[in-house]
Amino acid sequence: MKQIPWLLILSLFLFSLTPEEVAMRTEKRLVSLKSIKADFEQIYYSVSVTTPLKEKGKFTFKKPDLMKWEYREPEEKIFLYKKGSFLFYIPEDNQLIKSSLGEENHESEILSLLSGQKTFQNHYLIELSPFPTESASSYQLKLTPREEDEYSFILMEIDEKSWLITKAIFFDWAGNKTEFRFSRIRTNVNVPLSFFELKVPPDVEIIERLK
Repeated sequence: MKQIPWLLILSLFLFSLTPEEVAMRTEKRLVSLKSIKADFEQIYYSVSVTTPLKEKGKFTFKKPDLMKWEYREPEEKIFLYKKGSFLFYIPEDNQLIKSSLGEENHESEILSLLSGQKTFQNHYLIELSPFPTESASSYQLKLTPREEDEYSFILMEIDEKSWLITKAIFFDWAGNKTEFRFSRIRTNVNVPLSFFELKVPPDVEIIERLK
């Protein structure tokens, strides 16, 4: 008799809810939050490079639209969204890059989902899509944009108890993928507005890429 893959058995057990119901509960949970703080690991897999690029740091989000990524490894840098623009500060290069919302696609998408600017069912086709994981208690979805975009689909892992996103993997049309892993997630933490002030040296080089 042909054996049933264990991932399929696990997915059938977990998915007493439909993918749409999982997405709806996740969205409801995100809408209810005022802030999120977490550790993150970002891994970029390129079809042209054998070794993936791994980065780590701290992530902070505050509604309605403040977001900060503090990269600690392998080099320090700060990625901040504020007042409609992304600010990317690289201390080692003494550069501050300003860009519009649409130019940093993955971060824009995460911001839109966390803030409630994008709803799951209105913007994506939602499917069950089990993939290898270290978590024994999570839901795994495949989100395919209803309108053509820079990426082909997103794989998302959602904790079945907290209904928070613990992993998001973005696949672009060229076959590259960017994976975000979130851990030590804390919600509704009091984050002062001053936390999102970016202090840079007076002689920093400013590069503007605003549309």
